[in-house]
Amino acid sequence: MLGAVLGALTLLSGGLVVYSYAGFPLLLRRLSGGKALPGPVYGPADALPAVDILLAAHNEEVVIEQKIRATFATTYPLERLRLLVGSDASTDRTNALLARLAGEFPQLRVTTFAERQGKPGVMQHLSAQATAPVLVLTDANVFFEPTTLFELVKHFARPQVGLVGANVLAPPTPPRAGQGVTAQESAYLARENHFKYQESLIWGAAMGAHGGAFAVRRAAYTPAPVGFVVDDFFISMAALRAGYQVLLDPAARATEDVGDHAAEEFRRKARISVGNFQNVHEFRALLWPPWRGIAFAFWSHKVLRWLTPQLLLVALAANAALVARGAGGWFWQLALAGQVGLPLLGGLDWLLRRLGTPPVAGLRYVRHFYLMNLALLVGWWRYLRRQRSAVWRPTARNQRAGD
Repeated sequence: MLGAVLGALTLLSGGLVVYSYAGFPLLLRRLSGGKALPGPVYGPADALPAVDILLAAHNEEVVIEQKIRATFATTYPLERLRLLVGSDASTDRTNALLARLAGEFPQLRVTTFAERQGKPGVMQHLSAQATAPVLVLTDANVFFEPTTLFELVKHFARPQVGLVGANVLAPPTPPRAGQGVTAQESAYLARENHFKYQESLIWGAAMGAHGGAFAVRRAAYTPAPVGFVVDDFFISMAALRAGYQVLLDPAARATEDVGDHAAEEFRRKARISVGNFQNVHEFRALLWPPWRGIAFAFWSHKVLRWLTPQLLLVALAANAALVARGAGGWFWQLALAGQVGLPLLGGLDWLLRRLGTPPVAGLRYVRHFYLMNLALLVGWWRYLRRQRSAVWRPTARNQRAGD
């Protein structure tokens, strides 16, 4: 009897991981085939709505000028735009650069904070200043193309649409970068965008906009509570909870320079993981019934991913106990060898890099998978211990590597 329970635990836990990472993407491809984002949408010659762009910045001297100039180099009518920037107690040249740029761009409004507010706190302050019917939330290291704003805003011609996410991708890897986790993070970003686009086609429910570039109807905008770590997912799910559609449009392109340092990405993912579980608790009502579109996508795309570390540990413990009892035969022994061997391959990648050996692509992806899942586990533990802070600092970026 115990052997049957251990075997079931192993198969169930491992099967849920396989489903989330492989089965659900295959299902999305099948269900989204032949579909397109619904219309009608605004045309370029239509009377477009006014837009307030909100940006929280902290010590962004490396990118802030490029960000401001790229934002205003747009096909969207400038007389319909305002850019509201909140500098969250920046200690570098960010404030000086913003003051100079405000003299050049009359649509730019800058608020400086003497003490750290955290991103949700800054966004709450900026959103209180906003008057436009459409808000665009963005990050300092995410750069728009000239048509990005129009491609985001055009969908608000339909009153059912509450939020539209951009197709945020990594730019080409600059010189001296890419020896770390750039390729893995870039692939993850592209894959997530594709899944969210497919969810938009099937259910009108993309599971969370990329926080660096999305537009939201002001009537559908619910600021994340102060202390919430992942505000973009909160805002997206709040719009779904209010009955609006949340979409991702691949035509709304933007670029984000991803990090190349595994330690930096680990720190960032662990911090985000705290916010993930805050959001699961906040939007737990959307998880039931699980066969409903929003709930099904929420479980399949997000919750099971965030619980992957726990599922892997349960599968490993149950399988190890099964083998230790001498039950199950070669299948369970082979499964246990794989469960132990794959993390060791990730460790081999670390060792080869320490020895100066050229990276092996497959090993790098294995290491990245386990490292990022460890970050999820650390974040879950911090969430349980209520170690939560919405104060952030920029991660090391590839702009620096290319200097």
